[in-house]
Amino acid sequence: MSILGNILPHEAPQTITVSLGNRSYPIHIGSGLLNEVPLLIREAFGMRRCIIITDSHLSNVYGEKLHAAMTRIGLCKDDVLVIPAGEQAKTFSYLSFILDHLFQKNIDRKTMLVALGGGVMGDLVGFAASIAMRGIDFIQIPTTLLAQVDSSVGGKTAINSARGKNLIGTFHQPKMVIADVDTLKTLPTRELRAGYAEVVKYGLISNPDFFTWLETKGHKLLTGIKEKQIHAIKVSCEMKAQIVAEDEKESTGKRALLNFGHTFGHAFELMANYDNSLLHGEAVAIGMAKAFELSTRLGLCPEADTQRVKEHLKSVNLPISIQGRNWNTDKLLASMYRDKKAEDGQLNFVVTRGIGQAFVQQHVVASDVKAVLDLN
Repeated sequence: MSILGNILPHEAPQTITVSLGNRSYPIHIGSGLLNEVPLLIREAFGMRRCIIITDSHLSNVYGEKLHAAMTRIGLCKDDVLVIPAGEQAKTFSYLSFILDHLFQKNIDRKTMLVALGGGVMGDLVGFAASIAMRGIDFIQIPTTLLAQVDSSVGGKTAINSARGKNLIGTFHQPKMVIADVDTLKTLPTRELRAGYAEVVKYGLISNPDFFTWLETKGHKLLTGIKEKQIHAIKVSCEMKAQIVAEDEKESTGKRALLNFGHTFGHAFELMANYDNSLLHGEAVAIGMAKAFELSTRLGLCPEADTQRVKEHLKSVNLPISIQGRNWNTDKLLASMYRDKKAEDGQLNFVVTRGIGQAFVQQHVVASDVKAVLDLN
């Protein structure tokens, strides 16, 4: 019997390991896993004091129920901490709010935080965990497709700066990731599509067969077919786990491939003031289209591959251009120079020789980037 009721997982979860020596951790993927969270935590870590942190959209949907179940077996003695939902919560003020709450509760170094929510919650709670008492443990329970395939895995934590996205942060690996596809049922269609952009990214950087699978099966994932969702999440997490294990802190450049489309995308998000008019995944979708257009302009990528990618993104109603937004291209370029891949005042981009053949191109000429932006 499940700790939250009588619902059992439909099948055994898929488990992937992020191999980082004594900091290795599992990613559990499946249906019904939210019901098993208290048991998974107790089995792996014993009777640890846990504090659940979630957002205002999820508190009543999952937070209180999970809190009650964890309280029953002695893992929670503190109330759920609720943060406003949305990208605008990734600020110093909310980071300080979380830390002050934790210190008011007299946490110790054995206290474990539980980040329940999407990428914003994981980034924010993970950052707080990384600096509270010089680092405490935390668990990721991602409830969006974007977080399940990307931000919950790999240990990147951050808040935003007025100068750009994710410029303030740390590397701090979670102790466990629990991805329950059932949480995707309550996700708005637009949010699900935005998460799908990050799924497509894995096919584009180094797995052309996966991209081909998405061209034929991706729409089933988006209509809620759990089998397809689990498969896509598993492939994405396997790829990310391997890259993180080989290049945890982007020291060799391989992990930078995971930022495909993001140099463009982060600039777009900044121009949109991180508001609801442009979701992260939507910005990444446009960014990936622009990265292919840039690659073609540089003579690296066949035009046919660029068109194929753009057609697939359009087929699932993801945006591929900034047409109609009236953004200043000089301001977009200026924000790209603050991108974490930029070096010595030079623009570096993840570009591609074709679907599944991404690499980092150094010293991209600004005029080429501007020309692509001017295409809208």
